[in-house]
Amino acid sequence: MIDFSQLDKVIHEKGRLAIMSLLAARPEWRFQDLKTELSMSDGNLVTHLRTLHKAGYVSLTKEHDGRPQTSYALTDRGREAFLGYVAVLESIVLKHKPS
Repeated sequence: MIDFSQLDKVIHEKGRLAIMSLLAARPEWRFQDLKTELSMSDGNLVTHLRTLHKAGYVSLTKEHDGRPQTSYALTDRGREAFLGYVAVLESIVLKHKPS
Protein backbone atom coordinates (compact mmCIF):
# COMPACT_ATOMS: atom_id res chain seq x y z
CA MET A 1 0.00 0.00 0.00
CA ILE A 2 1.25 3.47 -0.87
CA ASP A 3 1.54 5.98 1.95
CA PHE A 4 0.62 9.22 0.21
CA SER A 5 0.84 11.06 3.52
CA GLN A 6 4.63 11.10 2.97
CA LEU A 7 4.16 13.66 0.18
CA ASP A 8 4.93 17.17 1.43
CA LYS A 9 1.61 19.03 1.26
CA VAL A 10 3.36 22.40 0.90
CA ILE A 11 5.18 21.28 -2.25
CA HIS A 12 2.45 19.01 -3.66
CA GLU A 13 0.21 21.82 -4.97
CA LYS A 14 0.99 22.11 -8.70
CA GLY A 15 1.90 25.81 -8.66
CA ARG A 16 4.30 25.38 -5.75
CA LEU A 17 5.74 22.21 -7.30
CA ALA A 18 6.44 24.18 -10.48
CA ILE A 19 8.13 26.97 -8.50
CA MET A 20 10.23 24.51 -6.50
CA SER A 21 11.26 22.70 -9.71
CA LEU A 22 12.47 25.93 -11.29
CA LEU A 23 14.28 27.05 -8.15
CA ALA A 24 15.98 23.65 -7.90
CA ALA A 25 17.29 24.02 -11.46
CA ARG A 26 19.24 27.24 -10.94
CA PRO A 27 20.52 29.28 -8.01
CA GLU A 28 18.14 32.23 -8.24
CA TRP A 29 15.09 33.49 -10.10
CA ARG A 30 13.74 37.03 -10.31
CA PHE A 31 10.03 37.44 -9.65
CA GLN A 32 9.32 38.62 -13.21
CA ASP A 33 11.19 35.66 -14.70
CA LEU A 34 9.23 33.20 -12.55
CA LYS A 35 6.00 34.93 -13.51
CA THR A 36 6.83 34.71 -17.22
CA GLU A 37 8.07 31.12 -17.10
CA LEU A 38 5.05 29.89 -15.13
CA SER A 39 2.40 32.12 -16.75
CA MET A 40 1.03 33.03 -13.31
CA SER A 41 -0.61 36.24 -12.22
CA ASP A 42 1.24 38.45 -9.72
CA GLY A 43 -1.22 37.56 -6.97
CA ASN A 44 -1.11 33.83 -7.58
CA LEU A 45 2.69 33.74 -7.70
CA VAL A 46 3.05 35.92 -4.59
CA THR A 47 0.65 33.68 -2.67
CA HIS A 48 2.60 30.52 -3.54
CA LEU A 49 5.96 32.15 -2.83
CA ARG A 50 4.68 33.41 0.51
CA THR A 51 3.60 29.88 1.46
CA LEU A 52 6.99 28.47 0.46
CA HIS A 53 8.82 31.25 2.31
CA LYS A 54 6.73 30.72 5.45
CA ALA A 55 7.64 27.00 5.34
CA GLY A 56 11.32 27.96 5.19
CA TYR A 57 11.76 26.51 1.70
CA VAL A 58 12.46 29.75 -0.18
CA SER A 59 14.51 32.83 0.60
CA LEU A 60 14.05 36.21 -0.98
CA THR A 61 16.40 39.08 -1.75
CA LYS A 62 15.18 42.59 -2.51
CA GLU A 63 17.34 44.92 -4.58
CA HIS A 64 16.72 48.52 -5.53
CA ASP A 65 18.70 49.15 -8.69
CA GLY A 66 16.60 51.94 -10.13
CA ARG A 67 13.46 49.92 -9.60
CA PRO A 68 12.81 47.30 -6.96
CA GLN A 69 13.48 43.68 -7.90
CA THR A 70 12.90 40.61 -5.78
CA SER A 71 14.77 37.36 -6.37
CA TYR A 72 14.00 33.95 -4.92
CA ALA A 73 16.17 30.93 -4.16
CA LEU A 74 15.79 27.58 -2.45
CA THR A 75 17.05 27.41 1.11
CA ASP A 76 18.97 24.35 2.27
CA ARG A 77 15.77 23.22 3.96
CA GLY A 78 13.83 23.79 0.73
CA ARG A 79 16.32 21.79 -1.35
CA GLU A 80 16.19 18.95 1.18
CA ALA A 81 12.37 19.01 1.18
CA PHE A 82 12.24 19.04 -2.62
CA LEU A 83 14.68 16.13 -2.95
CA GLY A 84 12.67 14.21 -0.35
CA TYR A 85 9.47 14.93 -2.24
CA VAL A 86 11.00 13.67 -5.49
CA ALA A 87 12.30 10.55 -3.72
CA VAL A 88 8.80 9.73 -2.45
CA LEU A 89 7.37 10.16 -5.96
CA GLU A 90 10.09 7.93 -7.41
CA SER A 91 9.36 5.23 -4.83
CA ILE A 92 5.67 5.34 -5.72
CA VAL A 93 6.42 5.02 -9.43
CA LEU A 94 8.93 2.20 -8.92
CA LYS A 95 6.51 0.20 -6.78
CA HIS A 96 3.93 0.25 -9.54
CA LYS A 97 6.16 0.07 -12.59
CA PRO A 98 5.33 -2.92 -14.78
CA SER A 99 8.06 -5.57 -14.87
